[in-house]
Amino acid sequence: MLQKLLHYLNPLTLFRRSSSEDKPNINLRMMHGINRISIFMFLIALVLVFVKVFGN
Repeated sequence: MLQKLLHYLNPLTLFRRSSSEDKPNINLRMMHGINRISIFMFLIALVLVFVKVFGN
């Protein structure tokens, strides 16, 4: 499961088609791309909050 999550969050596979998809809908591909970007932004914000709270 961790391997799938890391593959999903990999910037190199952000807009690349997977081999199992024949002809994906462009709206679905964009939705997945935006979801990945939002996960990255959330993780960056989480790191910044931890640095601000625990950093002196």
